[in-house]
Amino acid sequence: MATSLNLFAQQDSVKTLANPKGRFVGGITLTRIDLGFSRLIDNGSFSLSPANDFLDYKAFKTSTFSFDVLDYGYRFNSNFKIYLAAGVDWNMIRLKRDITIRRNTPTLEYDPETGIEFSKNRFSSFYAHIPMGFQFRTNENDRGKRFYFVVGPDIGFLLNGKVKQISKENGKQKFRDDYNFEKVRLGGSLRVGYGALGIFTKYYFSDMFDSAPQKGLKNMSFGITLGLN
Repeated sequence: MATSLNLFAQQDSVKTLANPKGRFVGGITLTRIDLGFSRLIDNGSFSLSPANDFLDYKAFKTSTFSFDVLDYGYRFNSNFKIYLAAGVDWNMIRLKRDITIRRNTPTLEYDPETGIEFSKNRFSSFYAHIPMGFQFRTNENDRGKRFYFVVGPDIGFLLNGKVKQISKENGKQKFRDDYNFEKVRLGGSLRVGYGALGIFTKYYFSDMFDSAPQKGLKNMSFGITLGLN
């Protein structure tokens, strides 16, 4: 198995005529760097139900960031590869309301803050994830680049949750807890790109929270991705 340390992608380019046989590729890397927006889906709707409206968020400041640091796979030929990777991702919800999510509660609960106005009230989750990808790519063009299409499942394991607040009254505050985020998260992703740059979308089939009032609340994300190899 070839192992390498390389930024953005493993050098697994396979010329069809020169090397028609499959081979293992991968190693330590930094690839599939995703930066985009995140959206909450409440039982199929982008509008939050009354039970979840305390999670109302600023759409253009609610974001996701992730990357992979390990990538191992099998390239069958120049156009098709299957890989298994490992990395981390953050989902950051910028809350609109002046509230504080409670820690160490059996369900997701919050306290309204009177007399405090937050300039930032961010509620985030941090997962280690293991994505699997089925990668299809075209032959190289005269510029040495290819079009990519990648689809596959993703499993994530919660590392922690975090609330970060900034206000004139209390300054900068950070709180950590699991906040009832789902411990094991199942989802899938789709990527389309050219060269090293592309776009992605992710959808998570698991509920966001292990909390009965939030049953059916899921999330998706979309944005740009750097590194598709």
